[in-house]
Amino acid sequence: MLNKACALLLLALTFIAPVTTSPAASVREPRANDTNTPARERLSLNSAWRFSRFTSNPDSLSYDTLKAWMLPAANEFTSGSKYKRPTGTQPGSNVNYVQSSFDDTAWEAVTLPHDWAIKGPFGAPGVSGGMGRLPSNGVGWYRRKLSISADDISSGRNIFLDVEGAMSYAAVWLNGNLVGGWPFGYASWRLDLTPYAKSGDNILAIRVDNALDNSRWYPGAGIYRDVWLVKTNPMHVGQFGTYVTTPTISSSSATVNLVVEVENKGNTSQQAQVETKIYAYDVASKRAAGNAVATIPSVKTTVRGGTKQSVNGSASVSNPQLWGPPPTQKPNQYVAVTTISVGDSVVDTYETPFGIRSVKYDPTKGLVINGESLPIRGTCNHHDLGSLGAAFNVRAAERQQQMLQELGGNALRTSHNPPAPGLLDIADRLGMMVLDEIFDAWTQSKTKNDFHLIFPDWHEADMRSFLRRDRNHPSVVAWSIGNEIPEQSSSGGGDTGKELIGIAHQEDPTRQTTVAMNGAGPNTALAAAIDIIGLNYQGEGQGTSFSSSYPSFKSKFPNKMLWSTESASTVSSRGTYIFPVTKEKTAVVGGANAGGNPSSRYVSAYELYSPSWASSPDKVFEQQERNSFAAGEFVWTGWDYIGEPTPYDASRSSYFGIIDLAGFKKDRFYLYQAHWRPDFPVAHLLPHWTWPDRVGQVTPVHVFTSGDEAELFVNGKSAGRKKKGQYQYRLRWDDVTYQAGNISVVAYKDGKEWARDSKRTVGSAAKLNVTADRTTIRSDGHDLSFITVAVTDAQGDIVPQAANSIAFSISGPGQIVSTDNGDPTDTTAFPSLTRKAFSGLALAIVKAKSGSPGAITVSAASNGLTGGSVNVQAN
Repeated sequence: MLNKACALLLLALTFIAPVTTSPAASVREPRANDTNTPARERLSLNSAWRFSRFTSNPDSLSYDTLKAWMLPAANEFTSGSKYKRPTGTQPGSNVNYVQSSFDDTAWEAVTLPHDWAIKGPFGAPGVSGGMGRLPSNGVGWYRRKLSISADDISSGRNIFLDVEGAMSYAAVWLNGNLVGGWPFGYASWRLDLTPYAKSGDNILAIRVDNALDNSRWYPGAGIYRDVWLVKTNPMHVGQFGTYVTTPTISSSSATVNLVVEVENKGNTSQQAQVETKIYAYDVASKRAAGNAVATIPSVKTTVRGGTKQSVNGSASVSNPQLWGPPPTQKPNQYVAVTTISVGDSVVDTYETPFGIRSVKYDPTKGLVINGESLPIRGTCNHHDLGSLGAAFNVRAAERQQQMLQELGGNALRTSHNPPAPGLLDIADRLGMMVLDEIFDAWTQSKTKNDFHLIFPDWHEADMRSFLRRDRNHPSVVAWSIGNEIPEQSSSGGGDTGKELIGIAHQEDPTRQTTVAMNGAGPNTALAAAIDIIGLNYQGEGQGTSFSSSYPSFKSKFPNKMLWSTESASTVSSRGTYIFPVTKEKTAVVGGANAGGNPSSRYVSAYELYSPSWASSPDKVFEQQERNSFAAGEFVWTGWDYIGEPTPYDASRSSYFGIIDLAGFKKDRFYLYQAHWRPDFPVAHLLPHWTWPDRVGQVTPVHVFTSGDEAELFVNGKSAGRKKKGQYQYRLRWDDVTYQAGNISVVAYKDGKEWARDSKRTVGSAAKLNVTADRTTIRSDGHDLSFITVAVTDAQGDIVPQAANSIAFSISGPGQIVSTDNGDPTDTTAFPSLTRKAFSGLALAIVKAKSGSPGAITVSAASNGLTGGSVNVQAN
């Protein structure tokens, strides 16, 4: 059990080995000091693939036939008996797709990361609204040539395939030989290609298999994260082979402890010399900065052939620059460079970026980072990147985190699965705290074909590999072992929870564990076993109830930290307002003053409505304040995501996000920003003020402000000055009668003017205003510019209900990857170059062609409107 009073930890970024000079390497956040060395190469395998999807099984293979050949891949991460590779005929050996003679030129040419389902169309047979109605099911085959030098073979180098995520049941063949595989679609895993590799051209084939009903949300499909070829000498640092901690940290020094796992894949014993130097890490240049700030003394160890040997070392870093979340702290980082020598030759160089910081899990103060109590202002997020799908992209993930920081967010929950490693790299750099989560199901199912089918065989390997992969990231502050597990209240759930917690403590005794409980009470075995009490919706009380479970859990477990692992689940459609508006602090959508329109499938953006289990933000804020011992919340969700379209299953995507699927801010953004950033001037009016069908009708006006009072003006006349009361997070003028003109608000703080906002009655749609979030991007085929098109009147103000059809076009060395508008009901395929505006806005996502710098012009046109364009320079 952790020492909850003073759990100090140094957390580090996961190992990022040398990157290839191939443009595809920039999919992952590249580090300039990660140059390939003679001792170790890490090469991107993201390019030059051929792909084909089959809706019926084309090869007679299945997990049942492949299972025995996959299980040995788990041996590195299992504590008990190991799996032996079967003998005899290998499954798939007679399948054409694994043979070098097969002609795949008719297959689609793709670049990884690749999500075959995201291009649509929507309405895929048998795919539920929960899974996004996109064609994610089927068997997918990927093939490519792999060139290996004669020197690699003759010198006895080890050749590994590293896959950061493939959805799902991935199996790998090299030159017709079944190498192995891994079934969990969110896992990162390694296979040893060495026994099957030859000099010259090799044929690498990967099969993935997605069943219907395998997820509750959009899972994506295919090899949707990066793939690497890693070449090492037989003596090298093993996979996820370093672990950094700091038992003591002060302003003058920090003790850095490092465990290095040395692996000898050779046949004979050899003596290895292990040495590590620690450098400051410059985030801007992505380089080790200056001279070494500390050296871990050299250690010699003998490693028998075919075994691993752990080597421990320690050093002191003077005047450590700590990692911590902004704005009060800085996310400083270091990098440990480990060299392994045999005799006078360096046989491996391995880099471990990390950050120095302490964490305390305080039952009253909450999470304490470097001595500062930091309320968790977090969001939950699924892994899709909107219209880009599940295929990981650095810039898209970075944009999401940057907008959440603008919101005032300081934390992420990776609901409900291990994220792409690159997402944690970004969190490390930006200073976002992460609740790193692994499972949505254990032994009992939520959907017919979810993880429960393989939990008995794979949970330990998945758990240990996940922990070893991520435990060096400074952003990770806690582990979550499950979400709303069906057996959470049973004794069996308690037993499984104890097993998983035990694994977490073995692999990383420096962090505490949690589980997201939506039904388990304080007297359950699981609640007793877990380190941090994690509650989904129980803390604020479900629906319109204000009955909080915070006090009962606090009474039962006074020495445990407690937080809301999932809160709010407010639903809304951006820019859409439905009348009448409830006068309550929270309301259930579909009830009295329903807040939703089943015909249009829109939910009111007054941000007061939620499903029956959930609440408005206002109610959550109140319960957090009333129960100030709670460490904070992870809101469901930061961004809309594909699938789970509650409350209207016929839609394509969720309504839960504070930010919509296209990345446009909902009104709720400013409600959270006003509460989470009290020192930032915020004044936001809603609704819009263009209502030709509401003249003379009551149209409530709400104000979200970080001020403490505000005065509303309607057509220049004061509608009154109001002051926030206790547990009041918005100011409401519920009896305003609509007349064309304008509304404005002046917010005050401590009696002084703080912020202003205004809305006017706009004219007819007249033109398109086209802007880019970044007008300079890399010409690497992966960096992105997000292009916003606003439908405006002649004066340049957005027409709030505009739904004009917009045609996008591009010239120069670029490509429009996808379009969107944030409308959960819009089932136009994402690659379409024609998109209707939703509430006046539409989006196009643009990338440059790889290796083709130059000027790119993105244009937008619409019948009857003046078009617009924007220039993006690819460098």
